[in-house]
Amino acid sequence: MREVIILGSTGSIGTQALEVIGERPEQFRVAGLAAGGSNIPLLAQQILDHQPRVVAVGQAQAVQDLQLALYAEAKQRGWATGDTTLPKILAGPDAATRLAAEGADVVLNGITGSAGLGATLATLDAGTTLALANKESLVIGGRLVTDKAADGQLVAVDSEHSAIAQCLRAGRREEVRRVIVTASGGPFRGWTREQMRTVTPEQAMQHPTWNMGRVITINSATLVNKALEVLEAALLYDVDLDDIEPVAHPQSIVHSMVEFVDGSTMAQCSPPDMKLPIALGLTWPDRLADAAYPIDWRQAATWTFEPIDHQAFPAIELIKRTGRLGGTAPAVFNAANEACVDAFCAGRIGFLDIVDTIETVLDEHTGTPGGDDEVSAGDVGSRLVPPDRVTVADVLAADRWARGRADRLTTTPEE
Repeated sequence: MREVIILGSTGSIGTQALEVIGERPEQFRVAGLAAGGSNIPLLAQQILDHQPRVVAVGQAQAVQDLQLALYAEAKQRGWATGDTTLPKILAGPDAATRLAAEGADVVLNGITGSAGLGATLATLDAGTTLALANKESLVIGGRLVTDKAADGQLVAVDSEHSAIAQCLRAGRREEVRRVIVTASGGPFRGWTREQMRTVTPEQAMQHPTWNMGRVITINSATLVNKALEVLEAALLYDVDLDDIEPVAHPQSIVHSMVEFVDGSTMAQCSPPDMKLPIALGLTWPDRLADAAYPIDWRQAATWTFEPIDHQAFPAIELIKRTGRLGGTAPAVFNAANEACVDAFCAGRIGFLDIVDTIETVLDEHTGTPGGDDEVSAGDVGSRLVPPDRVTVADVLAADRWARGRADRLTTTPEE
């Protein structure tokens, strides 16, 4: 029996993970659930379905709502009041981090955005296997995360990185020539930069393959998500950024590939279903039988691959420059992007302004003269801290500064 903690349980990754677990009660037990608190009714259902010992809620004011929802859900199911055992409830911005530190066999980190960094580090400190779907915490934490992870402790849940891990089992590390990361291309594959100038948030939310949350869906439209995945692959598998090649594959059947020095290429293929990489994240290196439906080879199909138009989608080249700088630069890239996605969805900036603003904020951060001289409180986080000196505090300070700077750049004086 494997005990699992699910962080981000009401999100897309979390709900699918609970489906995988719920279908195999003899193999898994849910030890804890964490959610932000925006969907209390669903969280209450998950608690009664899986009976975790501990629950973490990011919004402290939602605790009372959760308790009431639990009793209401129990009553609806016909349970007597005395049959309902409330779990221990942790509340506040660091609740998920405290839950991750409690320990289990596996912590699945499905939190969205840089907020997942604390939980990632706490899981690794606890010696627990980390099934990582929160790519942002690895991107911004960089070597602070990878250096903390023991061999085999960090398991990727993103479909692309799970695919890479599976392909790497076909040869020795020194036999790898390059990694090919596939991308659906998003809703604007084949569009020119000029054609995307008037894109609306509603258009950007129409992903052709995956049903995801707002931030990751917009990121997929700008290819920022693929950019983050390129840097994540470099960190996870110690591959040079120049040896990672993203390609557009609109069918989303080949999830990534590894090319070896003899000219052979290994590809991991499966229908677009996140349950497969989630299941592998929970049991790696073992596989769960029937985690997802396989490809039906009796049906005719065509798979296509296209180069990325880096002029129309500059995010990938920008992340490679960011990754080479390292230190606090990736935190600035990610934080500026999250702020710009909010601004775009609020109608304050255009679609193309998202990546353009990220570059502006990044240039300001990396162009500030370095040095150890004292800076004012308002400047904290504005300067690039190099990889050999960066700390978690530096990363968080850079994150806050970049959000604030991007907010100012995307807000008119009248607002």
